Amino acid sequence: MKTVKIVTDSTADLPPQLATELGITVVPVYLRFGDDVYRDRVDISEDEFYQRLLCDPIHPNTTQPTPQDFTEVYQKLSQEADGIISIHVTSKLSGTCNSALQGKELVKKGCPIEVVDSRVLSMGLGLLAIAATTIARSGNSLQRMVADVEQVVSSIRLLFLLDTLKYLALGGRIGNVTALLGSILNVKPLLTIKDGELVPAGRVRSRAKGISKLFDFVKNAVDIQDLAIVHATTPDEAQTLTEHIASVFPKERIRLARVGPALGVHSGPGTIAVTFREKAQLGMRD
Repeated sequence: MKTVKIVTDSTADLPPQLATELGITVVPVYLRFGDDVYRDRVDISEDEFYQRLLCDPIHPNTTQPTPQDFTEVYQKLSQEADGIISIHVTSKLSGTCNSALQGKELVKKGCPIEVVDSRVLSMGLGLLAIAATTIARSGNSLQRMVADVEQVVSSIRLLFLLDTLKYLALGGRIGNVTALLGSILNVKPLLTIKDGELVPAGRVRSRAKGISKLFDFVKNAVDIQDLAIVHATTPDEAQTLTEHIASVFPKERIRLARVGPALGVHSGPGTIAVTFREKAQLGMRD
């Protein structure tokens, strides 16, 4: 296997410059404010989105990329690749994986394509895509590479601090988090991902206590290989958390990213998260 290309979607919250540097192709999710349709981070920026989210009486919704979107990406990449690994947001919360699989079937000729359900989102997915770029240079068979990516999936950890559950409820993605609604007043919910679904991870009375929980999440981890802090609208808070985490993890290896429109619809302003990848045993199977 000579050249393997990595594809993901915009829910990965990968900083565009980093995606370009690593050669990761990002397929944008669609965002709709009424009749206005935008491609995530292509037709609308994060700042524009959050301003409109707060001011527009119409609550937006999102739609996964179409199968044709994926087909076009795959066909273009297949001209210069021997294989494609397409890694996407958890199928428990989005139809993006299904669109990618349908898009794969529409590719008439070209290199082999493998679609992977990340079972995570945001920079948890981003870290997985980053790890996949290293795996793609291993020289192994495509099947071995996909097996290694699957091993990394189980090593991703993610903890979100939301300012409110309002936006999850508006977006209809509240799911297993409904248990928190009974005491939502004056608390800040913490959420994590388990088996591809959002689940409660606790609640705190203040953002300061929530930030402390994010720090403890990192401090108590084992053998972190890569780490990212993701914020929606609070860059100063993210920078402060970076300085704090630098006491237990090298500051120069902390990645900073932003919750984009595709996820911001559901998490809302004020969201901040930490995600990291622990060491995984690769190359254990063919």
